[in-house]
Amino acid sequence: MNEITMLMNADELILSALREDISSEDVTTNAVMHGYQKGEVDLICKQDGILAGIEVFKRVFTLLDKDTEFDIGVHDGEEIKNSQKLGTVTGDIRVLLSGERTALNYLQRMCGIATYTNSIVKLLEGTKTKLLDTRKTTPNMRIFEKYAVKAGGGSNHRYNLSDGILLKDNHIGAAGSVKNAVKLAKEYAPFVRKIEVETESLDMVREAVEAGADIIMLDNMTHDMMREAIALIDGRAETECSGNVTKENIKALTDLGVDYISSGALTHSAPILDLSLKNLHAI
Repeated sequence: MNEITMLMNADELILSALREDISSEDVTTNAVMHGYQKGEVDLICKQDGILAGIEVFKRVFTLLDKDTEFDIGVHDGEEIKNSQKLGTVTGDIRVLLSGERTALNYLQRMCGIATYTNSIVKLLEGTKTKLLDTRKTTPNMRIFEKYAVKAGGGSNHRYNLSDGILLKDNHIGAAGSVKNAVKLAKEYAPFVRKIEVETESLDMVREAVEAGADIIMLDNMTHDMMREAIALIDGRAETECSGNVTKENIKALTDLGVDYISSGALTHSAPILDLSLKNLHAI
């Protein structure tokens, strides 16, 4: 998920968020501002972290008024510091007031995900393992949240159900067995699609290897079981470790040598990063 792809698909979602916040009018702003007045406000960081979503932040305001101007001195993926002034937003004061909360909601959420992701990526330094996100995202926020994972140094798993084949426990149950699920997937899918199988036991791992799975996910296994599963796979498929992986426990998994570790916590449990718009004044 890169910035261009995200922004190509962002406007409809941002407009929906603005409509949610301004159903008919911003009655408070309209009460104190009866007409156009140019103004300026500072974007302030209130915690150390990683920046993500600055173009989304800007787009909120430009969708309200294309003439809104920005002087922002930082870029996505960069470290930002507590009390740092990231830049200024200049334009119609009514727009600055009405767009403030929606713009900050996006920016705080995306920066929080990037910051949390980056803290886990650092724990994997020196290993071959890549950190992946999941589909455990906020509805209608996936494109922003997965972009934020990338800004924090992580990697994206499949974007949605159309993006790749992942045979989970219920798919396997529907097909009757791992072997049959993989067979059916190979018959249906284009040959360029990789097939991943979620396994919960060594018997399932063995069956997935024999069926020719491209990627084998070791889901909610004990450390010893995962080590045994990796030895059983013996390089015949890529390996992914998953299941309640967080910043607190991921370090214990680094000695396994898996190709990927996926964590839903990157998007469903990352706290926001505190930022604010301050010092609004007319110019």
